[in-house]
This record gives sequence, structure tokens and C-alpha cells, in this order.
Amino acid sequence: MTARTRRRALVLVAPAVATILVVSACAKNSGDNKAQPVPTLTGACAQFQPFAGHAGTTVKMFASIISPESDSLQKSWKEFEDCTGIKISYEGSNDFESQLGVRVNGGNAPDLAIIPQPGLLQKMVSTGKVAKPSQATVSNAERYWNATWKAYGTVNGTFYAAPMSANMKSLVWYSPKAFTTAGYKVPTSWTEMMALSDTIAGTGKKPWCGGIASGTATGWPATDWLEQVVLRTGGGDVYDKWISHDIKFNSPEILRAMQQVQSWMLNPRYVNGGFGDVRSIATTTFQDAGKPILTGQCWMLQQASFYGAQWPKGTKIAEDGDVFAFYLPQIDASIKTPVVGGGEFVTAFANRPEVQAVQTYLTTPEWHTSRIKAATGWVSANQAADKSAYTDPIDKLSARYLTDPDTTFRFDASDLMPPAVGAGQEWKSMTAWFAEGKTVEQIAKDIDGQWPA
Repeated sequence: MTARTRRRALVLVAPAVATILVVSACAKNSGDNKAQPVPTLTGACAQFQPFAGHAGTTVKMFASIISPESDSLQKSWKEFEDCTGIKISYEGSNDFESQLGVRVNGGNAPDLAIIPQPGLLQKMVSTGKVAKPSQATVSNAERYWNATWKAYGTVNGTFYAAPMSANMKSLVWYSPKAFTTAGYKVPTSWTEMMALSDTIAGTGKKPWCGGIASGTATGWPATDWLEQVVLRTGGGDVYDKWISHDIKFNSPEILRAMQQVQSWMLNPRYVNGGFGDVRSIATTTFQDAGKPILTGQCWMLQQASFYGAQWPKGTKIAEDGDVFAFYLPQIDASIKTPVVGGGEFVTAFANRPEVQAVQTYLTTPEWHTSRIKAATGWVSANQAADKSAYTDPIDKLSARYLTDPDTTFRFDASDLMPPAVGAGQEWKSMTAWFAEGKTVEQIAKDIDGQWPA
């Protein structure tokens, strides 16, 4: 569907909440040829005044988020709907990635889509069907996010998609109770973390546990381990060139990073607590990987913030609880707060005023705060969202790093590489690295060999 042109000029205002929003000079309902005056919203609805004037319109949204998570998503914008009269018709699907392309190419694109990978955004932009956001959306993205986030919503120099959710992958899960009993301190540098690993190994225990089995996606946790080290040793410039293959897997920078991963997660003295030897990492599911922490069979697991959902019911996740997490430390102190993560981006396929109003609203600190309140397990990188709204300690910890203006943030590299590599050969080769003991040189050669010409 070709995006319809805007009927009214939009102007910017600066409301009391200090958020740059869109206001329509006058509104037009679908099928009504007469412009209608913008109503004045009062009481609790006054906060939505910049979006008034589009009552009776519907904005269709499509995403991969399904129930029960989608229930809290829809709850987060209900007050906006009630006050503005704009209905957000939401649809979630497990087949989102494949269905979005079908719908867009078939002339049945949604008004808005929540896209989880910059690579998919690039693919959609190549269809010529993605609508550019309003200047208000652009301004909010520039104002409230680390500049890297705006870059991931940009294709060929043009900004298309506004940041939405975020996740933090640079965490290490551990047991505060076990650490306290043993007299161990949370490491604040890579050197300290390796020294702690040696201390634990010296007691006859395995300091690390891990699992990379994940059905057809087996291998992805191992790509995360490599990404963490590449960013911590090479910084953002090397990381970006690696993603584009300007720096290959067999380059000195990436080979050194692989060797560092080898001394860590393929170290027979360190792994795989509770499961077996190094090879058992390839057959242990990522969901089960951390459970030996609860029984004292291993001490640490490098996994993302979303791993919190994998702990058995009743597990206390807190700084003094059964499990918690700490930031995976720096390797090179000159690289400020390196963080690998992921996220989602709100992309428009129409530029009607009500569509732009919804897209812009979803960039405001007010909506991000509402979304945080609606459910645990959802994190925002919006720097002005109210951090006191977080009730989950891991969400709060993640937000602390994701919103830090000094953070060196980079998106999951395998999600940005060509699918044949990032979601293909790299997963396969990483699995062989653990399961078959192949050398780093052979692994690098195999992955480089599959890079599209």
C-alpha cells in the first residue's frame, strides 16, 4: 500500500512535559471532507493534547509480540487511545518476519510495524514502501537516545525507524548468596573476573557454565560471547567494520578475540559446571545453562537480561537473592562501558497524521514510562524515561547501562550480518568449535568463506 500524503501541515510545540510532539492544525476524519477543529483535552487527558484531532481513526500495527506480552503492550497505550480517540489495532504473529515482507510486497502493509532487526528494516526500506517519520519523531530520537540507536534506525543516510524496546546482553548471572558464603567479590574488571575464575577452579569447582543449544538457532549464545570480546578489545570502530566484513573473521583483531573466548568459555578448567566438559556446551540448551548456579555446580553464566525468565519459579532474583547479575567487565579501559544488546524499532508504512501521531507518541518518555509500568521484563534505552518505574532489579540494572550517555553500545552483530553468515554459517561454525574442537583459524576461514560476494 502506498502511503497517503499528509492533508495538513504539522507544527511543533513544547508542552510542559518538554517532549517535542506533533500537533495538527486541524483534523479530518476518514471519509469526511470537512476539516474539524482540534478539541481541547482536559483533566488527565490534557497530556495528550499534542495528539488531539484524529478521533475516529484507526492505526494498524503488526509485530512479533504475542500474548501475554502483547497484553501489557496494549495496556501501555490504552489511555492514549481513550483520550485521543485514535484506535491502535494491534496484531502479533510468530511468523512476523516472513509475513511482513509478504504483506508489504502484496500491497497490504500495516500502518506501523515493530521491527526487531536493523537488517529487516533495510530490507523493508528497499521495497520503497517505508514512510519517513515526522520531524517530531526524528527530534525525539535524537533527544532521548544514545546516537547509536538512531543510526540503527537509519538506512543509506535516511532515518526511518524510531527506537522502542531494548535488551542488555552484557551481563553475568551469579548467586549473591554463594558469593557471600565463599567470600568472593563481584569483579569490576576482566582481569579480576579471570582471577576469580582461577580461584574457583583451584577449589576443584567449575567457575562457568554455558549452553548454546537452541533448536534451529543452535550456536547463537556463542556468537554473543565473541561479540562481547570484540567490542571490549576493538571498540566500536572494529566492531562496525567486522559487521560489514571490512574486517574479516580471519583478521588479527577477530582471531585475537576468538582466542580470548577460547581461554574463557572453551577452557577445560573453567567449564562446563554441572554438565560435563567443553563439548557439553554444544548440547546444553541455553535455557538450562544457568541452573547449576542454584546447586553450586557452577558459579557464573554470561547471558542476556532476558535470561531472568528461565530461572525456576520461586527463585529470588535480587542483589541479596538466589541469583542476580553483574555487568560483564571491560577488557580495555579506554573503551567506555561497552554494551552489546538488541532492540526493536517502530517503522511506518503510511504517513497519515494519525499514524505519525502514534509513531511520535511511542518515542516519548511518557509512553516509555507507561510501558515500563505495564510489565516487568521490558527495558527502554530512552534516557528520559522514569527509571523509578522499574520494579524488576534486572530491568533497572539493564536500563542503567543502556541509558548511560557514555556507553559504547552496539547491536548484536550476528543480527546485522547477512543471514547466510550471522544466522547461518556463524551459528554452525561456533557449534563445531565447541562440539568438535576445531581451531580458531579453521572456524574463521569457514565463516569468511560463506560471506556473500
